[in-house]
Amino acid sequence: MFTSFSTALSALSAHTTAVDVVGNNLANLNTSGYKASVVAFSDLVTQSLGAGLGETQVGFGVARPVTIRQFTQGAIQASTGALDTAIQGDGFLVVKDSLGAQLYTRGGNLQVNKDGALVTATGFRVQGWNEVNGVLDTTQPVTNVVVPVGSLRTPLPTKGFSFDLNLDAAGTAGPPPTTFSTSIEVFDSLGNSHNVSVSFTKSATANEWDYSATFPDADLTAPFTPVTGTVTFGADGKLVSPAVTDAMPELQVTGLADGASDMALTWNLYNGSVPRLTQYSQPSAVAANAQDGSPAAQLIRVGIGDGGQILAQYSNGHQVAVGQLAMAAIRNPESMIAVGNNNFGISARTALPAIGLPSTGGRGQILGGSIEFSTVDIAREFTNLIVLQRGYQANAKVVTAVDELSRDTINLLR
Repeated sequence: MFTSFSTALSALSAHTTAVDVVGNNLANLNTSGYKASVVAFSDLVTQSLGAGLGETQVGFGVARPVTIRQFTQGAIQASTGALDTAIQGDGFLVVKDSLGAQLYTRGGNLQVNKDGALVTATGFRVQGWNEVNGVLDTTQPVTNVVVPVGSLRTPLPTKGFSFDLNLDAAGTAGPPPTTFSTSIEVFDSLGNSHNVSVSFTKSATANEWDYSATFPDADLTAPFTPVTGTVTFGADGKLVSPAVTDAMPELQVTGLADGASDMALTWNLYNGSVPRLTQYSQPSAVAANAQDGSPAAQLIRVGIGDGGQILAQYSNGHQVAVGQLAMAAIRNPESMIAVGNNNFGISARTALPAIGLPSTGGRGQILGGSIEFSTVDIAREFTNLIVLQRGYQANAKVVTAVDELSRDTINLLR
């Protein structure tokens, strides 16, 4: 009978722990990325009464309950924060605390600190890869992700340009001959723009046009010598000369008046092996043009896109990936230890984290401009709370009953 005291007290202690877990779940109902915990009860070893053959077994109560964090997927909702992220699938963002300890989190409320580093809402530094000299190398070890804040992007001088255009097959050598002209804006090493003009003139030879590419003399210290040549089309209207294996026309620009470096501008007549120039019986027109330079530009905004790329948008309209978030895949996340601030640390039972790019190696996807909600189900937690309360009350009744039986036994001696 007196064993019932310890049995009921163990149940009271276990139900108290379970109520604490439910209370913690409800407290984190609105914590982004929070994963709800459940309590697993287990009985203590039993004793055999009588001959010891197991006909009568009495347990010693309930063991200290085990809490298990369930890493199920939370609901994802769009957010207005440009740096907010949500993980869809398995995996964690990798962060480091102020002491340099590596931790893991599903919380996606990210922001930039005064040093330009990307941090969590509680100030832990997010790990990933940064752009270095225009290259984003994700094969290197992860480091603190730094967001360019208020930076001026240096100009990129133009090295090549192209036109996707058609020359009218109905053109004649005249007089006057059929002509067509177009131009494109290019940039020098200082970011100043210049217009390269190209004119075509129908020659007397069938399917052949003469071209002349010029650079503005006003932008130079000496007059520019035009680059001239001939383009020839086949019977199918496609460019055959210069061939894809021939050297492309090149404009050597020297003595820029603004003091910028000399320029070597290659006119790309092919997109891989596909000619960019055609000659069909349609009006001469440019369908598209392109060049690989850009002027200096101010940073306008920074955001995180799908896939965890940190995208910087500049005033010249260019959008550049300046960083990449890393993700960690852990085979048994239930064994991780919650260390507060929505972060987890690994325990002795945790598998070694595998860090890499999102959507690879079993890692989930990072969604930009989104937040993962807590997995706490308020209806389920209130149901659990009622059940645990009834369990606590029932075991408290056992203590009361055993106490009365004890008093009755003592009174037998009087």
